Amino acid sequence: MNVLLVDDSRLARTELRHLLQSFPEVEIVGEARHADEARTLIRDRSPDLLLLDVQMPGQTGFELLASLEAAPHVISTTAYDEYALQAFAVNALDYLLKPVQEDRLAAALAKVRARLVPTPPASASPEPTAAPVTPLGEHDQVFVKDGERCWFVRLADVKLFEIHGSYTRIHFEGQKPLIPRTLQQLEARLDPRVFFRINRQQIINLKWIAGIEPWFSNTLKLMLRDGPEVEVSRQQSVRFRELLSL
Repeated sequence: MNVLLVDDSRLARTELRHLLQSFPEVEIVGEARHADEARTLIRDRSPDLLLLDVQMPGQTGFELLASLEAAPHVISTTAYDEYALQAFAVNALDYLLKPVQEDRLAAALAKVRARLVPTPPASASPEPTAAPVTPLGEHDQVFVKDGERCWFVRLADVKLFEIHGSYTRIHFEGQKPLIPRTLQQLEARLDPRVFFRINRQQIINLKWIAGIEPWFSNTLKLMLRDGPEVEVSRQQSVRFRELLSL
């Protein structure tokens, strides 16, 4: 994976170089301090990925992308989360807040890696399988839209997903937007070490559990911080005990 660092801060570029040393498949093909340098390096070195700062002197990162006929994959980096929605509007694969955390960088690079892996020809495998999707963990951030309102939410702040008709309601920071996803789709994307399907209607964030009580028919009742209380089905109560007991 050939990576071009685009950031007007030398310290930020040095920090990214240091973090990227943990990823042997990554080769840094250059550094650019502003949009003009970046355009030249993109043309000459054809990087697979831009680690692109949003705010730079002259043109912003978004203006740089708008000026390119064909852009590499992009991971936006910035100290301000207010640019998240605009980053996804220009098809950035991920959005990293400074100072960049290694686990978030690893998750973002996994998204790029999945895009770069070539699809084998049909004759190479009689039963092709889909590439595995990287689970979304508590440090990941997700884009949520409900009607005209939008949020960029850390999954660590989400305490509960629950079915609401043909939609799923997300509980975070006093908000309860609806998204057009099933619990099955969400369960397949979420890290099972953090998110647990307690019954047919609900998935909880285990780190939001404030208390546990035995309930009817050998089931469990869980109290989440700041509410609500939720009931674990009999089958999932057994699984809950097996997974989380010493």
